[in-house]
Amino acid sequence: MKSFLIDRYVKGGPLRFTESPEPELRENDVMVEIRAASVNVLDSKIRDGEFKLILPYRLPLVLGNDVAGVVVRVGANVRRFKPGDEVYARAAQDRIGTFAEYIAMDEADVAMKPKNLTMEEAASIPLVALTAWQVLVERANLQKGQKILIHAGSGGVGTIAIQLAKHLGAYVATTTSTVNIDLVKSLGADVVIDYKKDNFEEVLRDYDVVLNSLGTDTLKKSVGMLKPGGELISISGPPDPDFAKENGSGWPLRLVVRLLSFGIRRKSKRQGISYSFHFMTANGAQLGQITSLIEAGVIRPVVDRVFPFEKTNEALAYVETGRAKGKVVVAVK
Repeated sequence: MKSFLIDRYVKGGPLRFTESPEPELRENDVMVEIRAASVNVLDSKIRDGEFKLILPYRLPLVLGNDVAGVVVRVGANVRRFKPGDEVYARAAQDRIGTFAEYIAMDEADVAMKPKNLTMEEAASIPLVALTAWQVLVERANLQKGQKILIHAGSGGVGTIAIQLAKHLGAYVATTTSTVNIDLVKSLGADVVIDYKKDNFEEVLRDYDVVLNSLGTDTLKKSVGMLKPGGELISISGPPDPDFAKENGSGWPLRLVVRLLSFGIRRKSKRQGISYSFHFMTANGAQLGQITSLIEAGVIRPVVDRVFPFEKTNEALAYVETGRAKGKVVVAVK
């Protein structure tokens, strides 16, 4: 099968377009013919080697985390899917590889594709929507009337998180650039901070939750605008000791992670708030709940551009500019 892979970790390096063997179909797997795959910042971070300590992949590695496609074969134990089903998923972190023509995934990680979405639209959803769901619903337990700041509202996670937070009844603030103000307002943001003109930490006060997807400076500034007992949740790091423990990391890596997050954890504790790092995981059941919200019109995808499969490197480069509104997708077939 045709695929885009890396042979070694190289910061900013191109993916190699090549022929790869089809993945092994295990007894609990579905084999999916890939129609579309979305491109995430995570893909470039894996390529650059930023996650090689916590995600020890065997190289060469086919990249790509999100997929929409058609089931072509199923393993002996599979009961929920059959050949011909249109599905979508975020591949499990140890079995990524959606920049290819086929992928095998455990059926527990897969959900039926929303009927009202194209393959390209569906491929844009899993990683960012599961991230938003796991942060807002599972971790923060966001309640009606609570106030949440979602950084980078026009980005992949931000566009979905704003819609989900509004559905949960929260009061939503977000940060974005001038050109994207109308977009985030259309998604439901109550307060929009133009980061080119205003400092969010000087405008917002007494928030219950912050979802951070930006750098360390933004993370530190977010502490002061949370109320006592508030939650600062970051999907961009630094990892915390709980994550290292859940990830099964050995004690040397746990020590490194503890040191990396020591500053923000100490600053948060002094302000009476909690800090945690979240690295989303594949979950077909949660994705099924998201499907229901999409089909009900509660959540809609935001797709910036669709690239042909052979231009996957160009798609990755575009994502790395940081200027994409919502998601960037590769049409495989």
